[in-house]
Amino acid sequence: MIGDGGEQRMAEKNSMDNNKRVKRGKEIDLSISCMVNTEVGALLAVMRMSPGDQCASQFIPGADEALDTSLMSGLKSLRTFIFSIQQDWHSVDPSVYLSPFLEVIQFDEIAAPAVASALSATIKILKLDIFDSTTPHSREAMHLIVDAITNCRLERSGHAADDTILMRILQLLISCLRCKASVLLSDSAVCTIVNTCFQVVQQSASRGHLLQRSARLAMHELVQMIYAHLPEVQRGSRNLADSDNFSSLNYGIGCMVDIFQFICSLLNVAAEVPDFNAMPSSPDEDVESFALVLINSAIEIAGEAIGEHPKLLKMIQEDLFYNLIRHGSHSTPLVLSLICSVVLNLYNNLRSLLKLQLEAFFRFVCLKIARGKLHSIQQEEVAIEGLVSFCRQPMFGIEMYTNFDCNPLYSNVFEEIGKLLCKRAFPNNGPLSSIQAQSFEGLVVMIQHIADGMEKSRSSKANSNLLSSNDASSFNSNLIRITEYKPFWTEKCERCDDPKAWVEFMRVRKYMKKRLLVSVNHFNLDEKKGLEFLKHAHLVPDPPEAQSLAYFLRFTPGLDKTMIGDYLGDPDEFHLKVLKEFTSTFDFKNMILDAALRNFLETFRLPGESQKIQRILEAFAERFYEQSDEMFVDKDAVFVLCYSLIMLNTDQHNAQVKKKMTEEEFIKNNRNINGGKDLPREYLSELFQSISTNEITLFDQSGGSVEMTPSRWINIINQSKTTDAYIFCEGQTQLNHDMFSIIAGPAMATLATVFEHADDDQIINQSMEGFLAVARIARYNLEDVLDEILAMLCKFTTLLNPFASLEETFFSLTEDVKPRLATLAVFTIANKFGDSIRSSWRNVVDCLLRLKRLKLLPPGLAGSDNETPPPRMDLDLPLHSRTESGVIFPSTVNDDRRFSSLIGKFGQFISTENDEESISTTVGNTNKRNLQFINQCCIEGIFSKSKHLHEESLQNLGKAILLAGAGRGQKFTSPLDEEETAAFCWDLIVMLTENNIDRFMSFWPAFHDCLGLISQLPLFGSCPFVEKSLFGVLNVTSKLLHKADKTSEELIFKSLQLIWKIDSRVVDSCCEALTQISANILKENAKNIQTQFGWKSIIAILSISARSPEAFNDGVEALISLMSDNVACVTRLNYSICIESAFSFSASKLSSIEKSMQVLDLMADSVNLLVSWLSSGFSDPGSNNSSSTAQDSSRNSISSIGTMFVRLVESIRKICLVRREEIRNHAVLTLKRCFTKAEGLGFTSTVCLHCFNHVIFAMADDLLEKAIEYSRRENSEKEMRSMEGTLCLAMEFLTEAFIQFLRTLSSVSGFRSFWMGVLRRMDTCMKTELGDSDKMQILIPTLLKKMILAMKEHNILVNSEDNELWDITVTQILWIAPAVKDELFPGY
Repeated sequence: MIGDGGEQRMAEKNSMDNNKRVKRGKEIDLSISCMVNTEVGALLAVMRMSPGDQCASQFIPGADEALDTSLMSGLKSLRTFIFSIQQDWHSVDPSVYLSPFLEVIQFDEIAAPAVASALSATIKILKLDIFDSTTPHSREAMHLIVDAITNCRLERSGHAADDTILMRILQLLISCLRCKASVLLSDSAVCTIVNTCFQVVQQSASRGHLLQRSARLAMHELVQMIYAHLPEVQRGSRNLADSDNFSSLNYGIGCMVDIFQFICSLLNVAAEVPDFNAMPSSPDEDVESFALVLINSAIEIAGEAIGEHPKLLKMIQEDLFYNLIRHGSHSTPLVLSLICSVVLNLYNNLRSLLKLQLEAFFRFVCLKIARGKLHSIQQEEVAIEGLVSFCRQPMFGIEMYTNFDCNPLYSNVFEEIGKLLCKRAFPNNGPLSSIQAQSFEGLVVMIQHIADGMEKSRSSKANSNLLSSNDASSFNSNLIRITEYKPFWTEKCERCDDPKAWVEFMRVRKYMKKRLLVSVNHFNLDEKKGLEFLKHAHLVPDPPEAQSLAYFLRFTPGLDKTMIGDYLGDPDEFHLKVLKEFTSTFDFKNMILDAALRNFLETFRLPGESQKIQRILEAFAERFYEQSDEMFVDKDAVFVLCYSLIMLNTDQHNAQVKKKMTEEEFIKNNRNINGGKDLPREYLSELFQSISTNEITLFDQSGGSVEMTPSRWINIINQSKTTDAYIFCEGQTQLNHDMFSIIAGPAMATLATVFEHADDDQIINQSMEGFLAVARIARYNLEDVLDEILAMLCKFTTLLNPFASLEETFFSLTEDVKPRLATLAVFTIANKFGDSIRSSWRNVVDCLLRLKRLKLLPPGLAGSDNETPPPRMDLDLPLHSRTESGVIFPSTVNDDRRFSSLIGKFGQFISTENDEESISTTVGNTNKRNLQFINQCCIEGIFSKSKHLHEESLQNLGKAILLAGAGRGQKFTSPLDEEETAAFCWDLIVMLTENNIDRFMSFWPAFHDCLGLISQLPLFGSCPFVEKSLFGVLNVTSKLLHKADKTSEELIFKSLQLIWKIDSRVVDSCCEALTQISANILKENAKNIQTQFGWKSIIAILSISARSPEAFNDGVEALISLMSDNVACVTRLNYSICIESAFSFSASKLSSIEKSMQVLDLMADSVNLLVSWLSSGFSDPGSNNSSSTAQDSSRNSISSIGTMFVRLVESIRKICLVRREEIRNHAVLTLKRCFTKAEGLGFTSTVCLHCFNHVIFAMADDLLEKAIEYSRRENSEKEMRSMEGTLCLAMEFLTEAFIQFLRTLSSVSGFRSFWMGVLRRMDTCMKTELGDSDKMQILIPTLLKKMILAMKEHNILVNSEDNELWDITVTQILWIAPAVKDELFPGY
C-alpha cells in the first residue's frame, strides 16, 4: 500500500511538471507572438509616415494606398498569422515570419527608416533564437536573410539615415553568424557576409568615425566567429579540406580559405612605399593595418588547427609570410608592430611548419631594422619591441639556437638577437632611451629564460647526469676533438631519442659551424691556405671531395664572392666537379628563368673572363633544365637565353649604353633558340619586363643590406620542403650553457653599465634581476662568469673604493639605494651560490673587511665588534658636497622606502633563512637601520654553512681570507687596523677549518700554497699577519696531532715550515713564543708525530731559537730533553733532523760552552742508536720494512745507517771550525768518539772513503787553511796558536781513523790515490810555517811512523817488486820527513 501510494504521488508530480512546462512554453510562444506583432506594428507605422515628415511622426490618411500593396499585405497577413498558429514557434517555417521584413529590406523605393525598422526586427528575431538548425526550412531562411542583406540598397536619403541602415546591417551580419542556425550557412553565404561587411567598411571610410569603428569591429568579430569554427572542422570535417565544391554544404574550410586569401590580398593595396615622416596615416597604411588585425585575429582563434588544413597552411607559408616580410622591411611603425604580432602568433601556433619562414623574417625584417642603419627611430623601436616579445616566449631562445645556430646551413638567429639586444641596450652618457630600455628588458628576459631552463634541467633526474658530464665541455671548444670528416652539412642525429647523444650531436655541429667561420678568413686571404685549413679542421675530407667543397662555397657566410666565382669558373677537372655539385644545391622548381638566374648569381660574383662565365652558365643551364617544365627542349636553349638575359641586363642598366634594347628587339634576338623553335612570346615578354624593371646584380658582395626578392623567396619555399623538422626543446635544456656562453661577455658588460647609469627604479630592478639570473646560470660549471658578476656587484657596493674614506663609504651605503642593493646581492649570491664561487671570494672578503671597519658586521661573526660606533657622519654636510677624495654625496637621503620597494620586487629570490626583523623603512637610528640591513645579508651563513661548499670554492674562500689578512688589496689606516684585520682573518680561517675538519685534506693544501705565495710576495712584510698565521697554524697542528692521520700531519707541518720564508725581523719578534709552543708540542705530542715532514717542521721552528737570546735556553733545553730520551723519541725518521738542530745549537754564538759540549756529547751518543738500529734491522717506531726480504732489508739498513752517520759526522765537522777553541777541540774529540763507536756499523769501503774525503780530510784542510789565514794576519797570534792546537788534534784523529779503517780502505781500488792524499796533507802540514811554532814539524813524523808501521803490520806496505805502493811511499817520506826514512825503510 505504501509503495502504491508513492508511485501515485510520483506520477502526480510528473504530471504537474509537464503541465508547468507546457504552460511555460505557451507563455514563451505568446511572448514571441507579441514581440513579432510589436515589430510589425512599428514597421507599418514607419511605412505610413510621410517621407518628409517621418521625423515628426505624422501619419498620413490613405498612406496605405500609396505604398506597395504586396509589402503591406504581407505584413498584415503576418499580424493575422502570429496569433493564430496552432504549434510552437520553433516548429514554424522561419520564412513565414521573416519574409515580410526581408521584402521591406530589399525594396528599393521604401524610405530608410522603414528599412532600418525591418533590419531591427530581423536582428531581434535572430537574437531570440526563435529558430535553430533543427527548425524545418531554417537553412533556406538563413540564406534568405543573407540575400536580403546583399540586395539592400545602402544609399537612400541622407548620410544620417544611411549610417543608421549601415549600423543595422552590421548588427544583422553579426547576428547571422552568432545565432544557432548559423551552422546551416554555406561557404558562399559566409563569404557573402564577410564581403558585405567589408563593403560597409569601405563606405564608412568617408563617413563618421563611429560608423567606421563599428564596421571594423564587426568585421573583426565576424572573422573571429568564422575561424573559431576551424577546430570543429578539424575534428569533424577534415575531409572537406581538399574539396573544391562547398556550395551545398554547411560552411567550413572552403570559406575560411577564401576569406583568409581575401584578407591577405588587402596587404597588396600599397603600390609604393609610404612616407614614414607623414604624421596622419595614409589610406593604404590604414587598409594594411586593418588587414593585419584581421589576420592576427584569425590566427589567434584558429591556432594550431590551421596546420591540419593544407590549403590554409600553404597560403600562410608561401603568400602571407612573403607579404609580411616584404611589407615589414618598408613599413610604418604601426604596420610593423602588427606584422610582428602576426608572426608571434604564427610562431606560437605553427612554428614547426614555418621554420625557414621564421628565419627569413628575423633576418630580413626584425634584425635588419633593429640594427638601426637605414630606418627611423620609431621603426627601430618597434622592431626591438617585436624581438623582445619573441624573447618573452620561454622556449624561443633554445629553439632558435638548436634549429638555426647549431645548423651550418642557417644563420645564427639566437646569437644575432642576443648580441643585438646587448648592443642596443648599452647606455650612452645620458639616461636610457626607450630603445635602450626595451632592449635591456629583452636581454634580461632572455637571460632569465636560460636560467629557468638550466634549473629545470637540473631538477630532472633524467637530465642531471647528462648535465654533469657535458655542460663543462660546452664552454671549452678545445675539448671537442674531430678526428675525421663527416658530412656535417646534411648529417642527421642517429639517436635523437637519446638526450645525451642529441646534445653531443648539436655541440659538434655548432663547433663545426664555428670552425667554418674561422675558415672564412683563411680562404679570403689565400685560397690554397684556406683549403688546407679546411682539411686540417676536417671540414672537408682529405683528399677533398667535390660535394663538401660545394657546400662550403654555397652555404658559408662571409666568403669573398669574387674568389668563389673564380674558383667555380676554373677549368680544372676537380673545379668542374665542384661547380656541378654547387649548382645541384639550388632548387629551381617553379621559378622563372630570370628569378632562378638572380638566385644563382646572388651567391657569388660572376668572373670577368668569358670562358669562366660560359662554364658557370652551362652548369646553371643544365641544372635549370633538369628542374624546369617542358618549355625548353634542351639545356642549350636555357644557356643561350641566360646569355641573352645577361646582355639585356647590361644594355638596360648600363649608363654608357645610350640606345636601349626594346622588347621587340629582345624577342627577335631570341628566335629559334629552342631547338630551332621559338619560345612563347609571353614568356620572353615577361623576362624582358622583369629585367628592365629590376636589375640583376652581378657583383653583389656580402655584408650589404639584403632585400627579400621573389626569387629568394621561392628558393626559401623550396628549401622548406626538404629541410629538417623543427626541433621542439621543451625537454631538452642541456644546451643552455652553450647558449649563454655566446652572449655572456656583452650581456654582463651591458648589465653592469646599465645598472651604473640607471636612475629609474624599474631599470634598477631589471638590472638586479639580470645579475641574479646570471648567477643562477653561472652556478652550473660557469664559475668564471659568476666571479665576474660578483666582481661587478662588489664594485657597485662602493665598499671597495680605494679613494673613499670610511665616512664617505658609510654615507654612500646608508643613503644610496644602489650600493645597498649591490651589497645585498653580493652576500645573497655568496650564500646561495657560494659552491660555485672561485676567484671572486677575494672581492667578497674585501667587502666583508670594509664592513668590519665600518662596525657593521653582525655580532655572531668571528671577530666582529659592534660596540664601537660607526664612523660619525657630518649631519651638517651640504648636499652635493665634494669631499677631499672626490666623492660627491648624493642629494637624495633617506631612500629607505625606495630601497624596500626594490627589495620587494626580487625578494623571493634573495630572501635568506634569517627570520629577523625586515629592513626598516622609517627614518630612525642610522646605525640600527644599517645593522638590520646587514642582517638581511646573512653574512655569518657563509662560514657556518661552509661545509656544504665545493672543495675548490672552499679553497678559494680560504685563500682570499689569507691574502686579505696579509694586506693584499687592503689600505690600512694604522698598525692597529692591520693587526685587527690579520686577527679577524685568522679567526675566519679557524672557523672554516673547524667546520670542515672532516675534509681537512681537501682544502688545506690550497691554504698552504697560499701561505707560501704570501711569503714570497716582493713587498710583503706584515708582522701581525705572520704572528697570527703562525699561532693559528700551530693551534691547528696541536689538534691534528691527536689523530692518527699521517697525511694531514704531514701537510700541517709543511705549513709550519713556511716560517723559514718569513723575514728574520718578523721571526725574531715572536721567536720566544714560537719556541715555547713548539717545545710544548714536543713535550706533549712527540710520540704522536709520525712523519718525517712533521719532525722536520717542528724541529726547524725549534731551531730558530738558536739565534734568539730570549728563546735560546728554552730551545736548547727542549732539544736536550728530546735527545736524552732518545730511545722513545729519536727515530730514524727524525735522527738526521735532530742532528741538524743539535748542530745549530752547539755552533750558536749564544750557546754556552757547557751547553755546546752537552749537545756534542748527545750527538756522539747517538751513534749507539745507529748501532742498535742496524743490529735490530730498524725496529724503531719509524721503521717500515716488513714487506721486503731479509737480504734487501739488510742492504737497505746498512745504506741508510751509513747516510745517517755521514750526516752526523759532517755536522760535527762543521763545529770543528767555530771560533771558540773549547768547543772546537771538543768537536774534534766528539768526532773521534763517533768514529770509534762506528766500529759496529760495518761500513763498506765506499762509506769509509766518503767519510775520509768529506769529513776528515775536509776538516784537516779547513783547519789548516784557517791556521794559515790567522798566521798572515796581524795581531792574530793567539788565534793562530789556538787553531794550530785544533789542527794537531785533527791530524792525530786522522791518523787514528786511518789506522782504524786501514783494512777496509786497503780493499778500495783507489787506495793508492787515497794514500797519496794522506801523504800530501802530511806534507802540507809539515811545511806550513805557523810563526815560530814547530808543533806540526814534531807531530807529523810521529804520525807518519804510526801509519806506515800499521800498513806494514797488515802487509799492505811490502817491499816487493810488484808493490808500487812501496816505492811511492819511500819517495814521499824522503820528501816529507827524511829524518824517519832510515827508521821506516832501513837499507833502502
